[in-house]
Amino acid sequence: MSVKVLYSTEARATGGREGHAETTDGAFKVDLSTPKELGGAGGAGNNPEQLFAAGYAACFLGAMKAVAAKDGDKVPADASVTSQVGIGPRDEGGFGITVALAVSLPGVERKAAEALVEKAHHVCPYSNATRGNVDVKLSVV
Repeated sequence: MSVKVLYSTEARATGGREGHAETTDGAFKVDLSTPKELGGAGGAGNNPEQLFAAGYAACFLGAMKAVAAKDGDKVPADASVTSQVGIGPRDEGGFGITVALAVSLPGVERKAAEALVEKAHHVCPYSNATRGNVDVKLSVV
C-alpha cells in the first residue's frame, strides 16, 4: 500500500494510561487516566479509547462531506457521527477494540443516507486503517 502523505503530526505519551500525551508542536495536550472497568481509578483524565472515538467520528464526518461534494451533494450542517469504541480481551489473547458509528443526517432520505455512509466507509482513513482488524458497525439514526 502506498500513501502520498499530505499532512503528518507527531505526539508523545509518557506514563502510559495514567500519564500525559501531547503533540510535539504543543497544540494538543491531555492528561490520561484508566477507566475503572479496566482496573484504573477512573480519574479526571481521558483515555485512548475516548481519543480514538472522537477522532474516528470527526474523520468519518469529513469523509462523508468529501464523498457528498464529489457527487455534487451536501451533508446537512446539523449532521453528526457518534462513535462508540469498546475495548476488551480477545479470544486469541491480548486486547481488541470494537467500533459502532451512528450517523445522523437530518433531512436526507434513508436510502441516500445509507449509500453515503457506505461510500464514506471506503474513503475514511480510520475505516481503511481498521478494516479487517476491527469490528466496525455502521448505522443511520
